Amino acid sequence: MNPQKKTEVIKQFATKEGDTGSAQVQIAILSAHINELTGHLKIHRKDNHSRRGLLMMVSRRVRLLKYLRSRDIMAYRGLTEKLGLRAKE
Repeated sequence: MNPQKKTEVIKQFATKEGDTGSAQVQIAILSAHINELTGHLKIHRKDNHSRRGLLMMVSRRVRLLKYLRSRDIMAYRGLTEKLGLRAKE
């Protein structure tokens, strides 16, 4: 992911000025990276090293979503709706 796209995602999902580490921002960055890597793996089907990285990112995103759901259910619902993720409830 290039730095311009990353800063764009951070600006879109930041809860306040200078917010780069909140759960919402981390989930949004991971989702953007996962989408890019999914496209790469559709072309390069035998790239198992990238597939392992993708699975690690997906599991990290699941853990962050679980954390966010336990802390702030409204933020969780808004984020999953914005990103187009299926909400588990």
